[in-house]
Amino acid sequence: MPRGRKSKLRARENRRQAQEDDLVGTQATVGVGEEFRSASSPLFKGISESSLIAGSCCNPQVLQRATAVSHTEPTYRDPLDETVVLSVYYLLYKYQMKEPITKADMLRNVIQVYRNHFHEILKRASAHMEMVFGLDLKEVDPYRHIYVLVNKLEISYDAILDDVREVPKTGLVMAILGVIFMNGNCATEEQVWQMLNVMGLYAGRKHFIFGEPRKLITKDLVEANYLECRQVPNSDPPRYEFLWGPRAHAETSKMKVLEFMAKIHDTVPTAFASWYEEAVKDEVERARARATAKARTAAMASARSRAMATNSSCPNKV
Repeated sequence: MPRGRKSKLRARENRRQAQEDDLVGTQATVGVGEEFRSASSPLFKGISESSLIAGSCCNPQVLQRATAVSHTEPTYRDPLDETVVLSVYYLLYKYQMKEPITKADMLRNVIQVYRNHFHEILKRASAHMEMVFGLDLKEVDPYRHIYVLVNKLEISYDAILDDVREVPKTGLVMAILGVIFMNGNCATEEQVWQMLNVMGLYAGRKHFIFGEPRKLITKDLVEANYLECRQVPNSDPPRYEFLWGPRAHAETSKMKVLEFMAKIHDTVPTAFASWYEEAVKDEVERARARATAKARTAAMASARSRAMATNSSCPNKV
């Protein structure tokens, strides 16, 4: 057989083998994904795979695609993208079960044939976890490669607003707080809805992750004290505006929210000069308040100790 023909046949056979390998890899990861999605927990109910298609969520266009594309299923998806999607399902599952995530488990249960792409897959999946769900992936053991997911809100957001059976909504909360902060710490209803519309959320239209948006921002978040909603003075017909609620001030900060917004816009906090300056001042004030509270607590403890010592040294009366 002529050498040129042999080369063509060999190239054709290599392409066929590569296609078969991709198919096997996709089938294997899809099988694993079905296992997590069909778990007894209702965590994944209503979540469309296409809403989690891989890619950087660090700009408004991609954030919009990540949260709003659920109504359009693609006819083809790159196998690596499919693995990122399944990795997001897996990370959400581990978060709900309150279990640590290990590299070994991810390679065995999800990534499998794409183990050489582990770092890329984990980076893209963690970007979705942060931007859409407000969960940070932290490596707690760099030697055994053990990770945990940490909510961006510090105290007990999950226990109050996000039932353990539901997908976290912290990403949306951080985005709303960012809009409020970047509009002079008081955003009009129109400004908030402009941001929500970009993310694919509309009043009266139930979202596959966040539910009915109007109820969420005017009732759930207000009742949980993350937002304050008040009528604009002298507005006729009535118009409303939003401010940070007391729990927002307690569980996050202007600097953390600015960092979140900077990632959405694929930049750094210092790029927003005036807001960064305000956030720095806020950090200084918060540090001063913490120091004052700590000093007050120490003074009270010292006073109690002196009082107890004085009482114990008094002679017993006959």
